[in-house]
Amino acid sequence: MTELADRWGLDPVFFWMRDDWRPDAPVEIDGNGVAHVYGYAECVGVYGDPEHYSSKVEALLLGDNGLDEMLTEGTLTQADPPKHTKLRRAAGRAFTPQTVAGLEPAVTAVVHELLDAVAGKERLDLVEDLAYPMPVTVIADLLGVPHSDRELFKKWSDQMIAAAGEVPVEIGDARRDDTDVAAALGHIPELLEYLRAHVVERRRKPREDLLTKLVEVEIDGERLSENAVVNFARELLIAGHSTSSAALGNMLLCLDAHPDQLARLRTDPHLARGAFEETMRFLSPIAGSSRATTADVELAGVTIPKGSLVRLWLAAANRDERQFARPKVFDVDRDPNPHLGFGRGIHFCIGAPLARLESRIAVNALLDRFPRLRTDPDDPVEFRPADDVLGVSKLTLLTG
Repeated sequence: MTELADRWGLDPVFFWMRDDWRPDAPVEIDGNGVAHVYGYAECVGVYGDPEHYSSKVEALLLGDNGLDEMLTEGTLTQADPPKHTKLRRAAGRAFTPQTVAGLEPAVTAVVHELLDAVAGKERLDLVEDLAYPMPVTVIADLLGVPHSDRELFKKWSDQMIAAAGEVPVEIGDARRDDTDVAAALGHIPELLEYLRAHVVERRRKPREDLLTKLVEVEIDGERLSENAVVNFARELLIAGHSTSSAALGNMLLCLDAHPDQLARLRTDPHLARGAFEETMRFLSPIAGSSRATTADVELAGVTIPKGSLVRLWLAAANRDERQFARPKVFDVDRDPNPHLGFGRGIHFCIGAPLARLESRIAVNALLDRFPRLRTDPDDPVEFRPADDVLGVSKLTLLTG
């Protein structure tokens, strides 16, 4: 594992990739009062107790920014029951498994269109040529917004990820700098207004797209508010494409580092499903998640005070020897594979089926069209600047 971390040039911030790293305990509280959870069972326990571990962490991370309601209304990741239950039901009615399954022809067409554009080239940038434009094009088409605006979406997404990496997570008077908060929030009003214009237009003139379904869906006789529709669309557009993009890049890295398993996948495309699930465990794109305690709680014998920030290190939990045999071995045959790459419980990622579909189609198309595809040892991989998101920002692949 350390060899792979060194090979990929991973920053020491990705501590769980180091062979010599072992947590002293599954739960630890640092000098700033932040509780760090490294154990698998402990992370599952937090996910299963939304009453005491709230998803509403904006105030702890960003303080009283005046944008709380505008930012969080309608976002599944920032909602607790009973509001989350209603939102999830509404989203589930609009974003159904049948909707995702019906996207396979469209995803396949987008993937091959993008690969046609690099046919004959000796190298490609996986992120620029496929891993970014593929999921954002699919989601934009699904929502009904112009995928020709994908450079705008990329700008907003990159700003959000970069700014998140600049905001300290320490709790206390010294933890925040107003410039950090401004950087983290600066892009959001522009994105929200962009989406709001589309939502207003759907109320006036419905179409056959997901935005219209979200505008029209009713739960207990009530429709979602305008803010709720806008924020759900924002979450799907930005977070959804970011996860799919990172997962595809991470999967190519894992397979390139394990040529025996790459060779098997070339001869048996059905192994793509296992390769994807193992990538979500071994090189988790969503490496960390946060919660806020609503009361004094005890976890693994550690007392965590009310109002504390709790950092769930999912990438570390996915290597917990108490849960996974040979946790530092990449194994496409791992079964069962109950990784936490998509969360757990009521907050299990609603976009997981789409990410699985996109990655399966994309990796098989890549390997089919480029029989000698491999990383370029003279062009190092680059990663996104955030400690809780592990994904490539540049990955050059040789095709010949």
